[in-house]
Amino acid sequence: MEDDNEVYDDMNLYITPESFIVEPNGSGEVLIIGRHDKVTRVQPTGGQLVNLRPTRRICGVLGTIHLLSCDYLLVATHRLFVGVLNGSIVWRLAGYDIIPYIPNAIQRKENETYLQMLRKTLDTKYLYFSYRYDLTHTMQRRRELQAQTVRQGLLQRADPRFVWNGHVLQQFQCDKMERFQLPLIHGFVSVNQVQINGQTFFWSIVTRRSVQRAGTRLFCRGINDEGHVANFVETEQIVEFNGQHTSFVQTRGSMPFHWQQLPNLRYKPRPRLVPGKDHLSACAAHFRQQVQLYGAQVAVNLVDQKGAEGELEATFARLVKELANPLVKYEAFDFHHECRKMRWDRLNILIDRLTHDTERFAFYHCFDDGRLVSTQTGVFRTNCIDCLDRTNVVQSMLARRSLTSVLQKLGVLHVGQPVEQASRVFEDLFKGVWADNADLISLQYSGTGALKTDFTRTGKRTKAGALQDGKNSMIRYYLNNFADGQRQDGIDLFLGNYLINDNEGGALPSPLEWRRGWRFFAFPSVLLMAMAMFMITLTYPAEFNTENLLFMLFWGAMIAVSATGILHYGVEFVQWPRLFPPVAFRGA
Repeated sequence: MEDDNEVYDDMNLYITPESFIVEPNGSGEVLIIGRHDKVTRVQPTGGQLVNLRPTRRICGVLGTIHLLSCDYLLVATHRLFVGVLNGSIVWRLAGYDIIPYIPNAIQRKENETYLQMLRKTLDTKYLYFSYRYDLTHTMQRRRELQAQTVRQGLLQRADPRFVWNGHVLQQFQCDKMERFQLPLIHGFVSVNQVQINGQTFFWSIVTRRSVQRAGTRLFCRGINDEGHVANFVETEQIVEFNGQHTSFVQTRGSMPFHWQQLPNLRYKPRPRLVPGKDHLSACAAHFRQQVQLYGAQVAVNLVDQKGAEGELEATFARLVKELANPLVKYEAFDFHHECRKMRWDRLNILIDRLTHDTERFAFYHCFDDGRLVSTQTGVFRTNCIDCLDRTNVVQSMLARRSLTSVLQKLGVLHVGQPVEQASRVFEDLFKGVWADNADLISLQYSGTGALKTDFTRTGKRTKAGALQDGKNSMIRYYLNNFADGQRQDGIDLFLGNYLINDNEGGALPSPLEWRRGWRFFAFPSVLLMAMAMFMITLTYPAEFNTENLLFMLFWGAMIAVSATGILHYGVEFVQWPRLFPPVAFRGA
């Protein structure tokens, strides 16, 4: 259960030349934000609103951010109902507004670029919040921290790893501000009422993306020196039944050592270890944090054990061996090799190998009155190359295995009855929700829905699913090479990794100003001209003779040469992040 120190959920926003005034309905207090001095204060409702009419209704204060022209206030304007979790409503952010404090015309073009970055991040599906329930913590963590956080506001007791607007809320640190600070998580939430064997219960999935080393697919890989990995995601499966609550947590994250896979126009750039880095220290830091947070670790590595991914797999295995930590176990499974020729049933080999650990880790289980039945003592930390497609499939299977144990413990399932055989309706729901979870996490990291979700949705691979995978792969290729640079910049801007300097474009160079090399213009121009001339020579010859053949051969050779040049200098055609360009591309 949560305490009553909830965040305000229904407010009027007044905008005057001097200030923003936020009035929660029926609260007896207002939040005043100075537009000139930027001072924030909470005061009892008095004469501040005399002769004022509300500018708009809002459902949350998200924070404030400094851009080139001025500071901007971020507010939530629309929300969508997701469900009721542990007695509290969960909402999805469906609309927001970015309101300038005191705008000016200085560097308007660059400021608009920063605004576009900000909107792109806020528009990425989906951001969730609750006014009473702490979505950033698992049920088990919330219980462990309850004594020391009971009097704190929702933001103060939140896990900073998963608060996506933590940076933009930092400006609001005045007294009595707690009930105005609305934390957001990025990920996926699904709450469902289910009936099996005549018993009704709630089954929910809460997925949280970490803000530490957050980014896009090819620009954010591996680990940093602090032990934070790319695409770290925590997924919690919750069951509520007859005053009892259970939770089963899994994690995913990029392989915990220094490696990169920068885009270069090739369909699948070769992943490489970063030279000169202390891989063991970073890996040790990562697992030290994970053990402290979650207990014992089973690192399930699904990458190929040969080819380009093979070097990464061998490095991961070696590092875990060198760690010699009894709480960290390494489990490699070559997903593509084992499941080749559509042999997806072979995934059960892996799940069976993990059965002992599933039973050993158990799950969190408590009653409404606080009685504790069991805790989860470890997690499966699953990864593939992206921590998306293969990872999603395996995590859903582990979740199903755990859910069977949970429902048997609660008396919903009979002894020996697996959940997949108990209800066709629920099995379809289970597959659909886990596939939706896969799609959203993939969209947030790679720009498209997940691959292989036909197996998650139907339990088998289909030709239609393979075709959809091909479509998503081509879209990923385009986005990763030609759109993700600005998306990475937007994430770094919103999370506060990059702080704008007012002197940008003046005394200091602007990171947004950059010039393409001559190859960027020359090679595509030659390619287009050669293709046009080749088609003209092929389509409209007065008569086919040796001269026309030579023309076709010449223009065909020009097509080949220019296309080869583009691929050879592929990094010069990629859209790179400008706020934090990768070391390999700085100065370009």
